[in-house]
Amino acid sequence: MHSEAVSINPEVRAALEEGKPVLALESTIIAHGMPYPTNVEVALAVEENVRACGAIPATLGILGGEIKVGLTRDEIEFMGTGKNILKAVERDIPMVVAKKLDAATTAGCSLVISAAAGIRVFVTGGIGGVGPVASQDFDISADLHAIEQYSVLTVCSGTKAFMDIPATLEYLETHRVPVVSYQIDTFPLFYSRSSGVKVDWVAQNPAEVASFLKAKFDLGMMGGMLLGVPVPAADEMPVEDARAAIATALERTRAAKITGKAVTPYLLAAIKEVTEGNSLVSNISLIKNNATVGAQIAVEYSKL
Repeated sequence: MHSEAVSINPEVRAALEEGKPVLALESTIIAHGMPYPTNVEVALAVEENVRACGAIPATLGILGGEIKVGLTRDEIEFMGTGKNILKAVERDIPMVVAKKLDAATTAGCSLVISAAAGIRVFVTGGIGGVGPVASQDFDISADLHAIEQYSVLTVCSGTKAFMDIPATLEYLETHRVPVVSYQIDTFPLFYSRSSGVKVDWVAQNPAEVASFLKAKFDLGMMGGMLLGVPVPAADEMPVEDARAAIATALERTRAAKITGKAVTPYLLAAIKEVTEGNSLVSNISLIKNNATVGAQIAVEYSKL
């Protein structure tokens, strides 16, 4: 995507031009990940966390066909309350722009926009991955291709918990994507701190992550990097509870014959119901924590 294709908020543009730290944030979690008004409250709290860490937040979205980098407070409110907000993956961008529609950006969609704007660090809750029955339905998230292609660090709490984590990590290895976990030696399990799947590389602090990212680009190795940050211990769900809720939600999804982009919002709602709201508590906690860690990394990266 050409840099001229994106409309950058003046505050964000000034920060980028001056070499100040900027953190990109996706908007699907606002439009499709949480109920109103929690979604808007969390989005605004996340931006406040980013600013408190010394970085400038740039929430991404497409409004009236205009690709925006740095939504205003009113635009975030609209993203959280609008009735016809699409969920855009990268391939949808041309049609959304041409038809002048409104769309929230998934992780993969956010990465192409971040790269076009020149933002090196992006935060989301959980990425898509290799689906639980990918051998039958070829369900491999476009997020993984975007992480591979665009030279941006993605900070997340692992894949959505219902994905096949070992297969996702195998896919990323095959496609040469560096995967790092933050302060633990296993990949996070979204609602829970550990999936039990070991990773090769662990970073202990934001400066170390920033040094990894700078070394990658200095070596001329383009493409992205993935950092898995576990949900804070106080708000994690026990692994057994999370897996049981996921199994029940997957059964409901299959019975309802939900497919495509509708799967993730349906599953998240089902998991919330099964866990009596505990999953939402974990989800809010992890996205706020990811934003804090991501902002700290952006600050350290800007120093380099």
